[in-house]
Amino acid sequence: MSSALPGKLFVANWKMHKTRAEARAYAEELGATWTPVVGLEIVAPQTARELVVAPSFTLLDAARDPKQRWGLACQNVAAEASGAFTGEVSARMAADAGCTYAIVGHSERRRLFGEDTPVLSKKLAQCRDAGLTPIYCVGETAEERDAGKTTSILRTQLAALDGDPPEEPLVVAYEPVWAIGTGRAASPADCHSACTDIAKELSARPRLRVLYGGSVTPGNAASLLGKESVDGFLIGGASLSAADFASIAAAGRA
Repeated sequence: MSSALPGKLFVANWKMHKTRAEARAYAEELGATWTPVVGLEIVAPQTARELVVAPSFTLLDAARDPKQRWGLACQNVAAEASGAFTGEVSARMAADAGCTYAIVGHSERRRLFGEDTPVLSKKLAQCRDAGLTPIYCVGETAEERDAGKTTSILRTQLAALDGDPPEEPLVVAYEPVWAIGTGRAASPADCHSACTDIAKELSARPRLRVLYGGSVTPGNAASLLGKESVDGFLIGGASLSAADFASIAAAGRA
């Protein structure tokens, strides 16, 4: 793993899916499916699995686990702490609602809502002020990849972290844009190369975890997770099924 932290991290990004009833049913199914192997993980912490569910803001209570077998993340936070920003939700509000993580800089936010480095830097700062651990997303487009620009694009996107305290815990999710929702996942070699580059670029951070995201499924999870550079997954479509999410999180556990 790229981090000194024990275990792997698996984040279910529901995006704009599910009603409250569906979220409650999902939580019940995940709770019945997922059983942390606490004794084994004390002896061999590399087998540990941390699960996080990232629903829409309206579903946070419905997705919560009263037994704390998984945590909560928000999919976005405002770049400001408070004020006249209709429709926005602050990092402090998300933390107050029970979130411990926040997704920042997802490619859909960059592409559809024009979020750039200055905006993302402000969002990262808001997360820190609220006590949220950012899950900061980076990744190249197909055109950038074909042009051999993956490393330079990742370095440019990571510049948003320049003002972020290096001693704080940080999650970076490598999500190649060409693999998100396309069914075309990066190969284990591609995944390892990009995650290794990210870890090297952020080598001054002792509490870093690097995730992969992009068409992760129960079928390819074990091969992608087999690389030591990968500390877990940020999962989109496959995480909408509680059974599939649990299966992915259990991959390579033995």
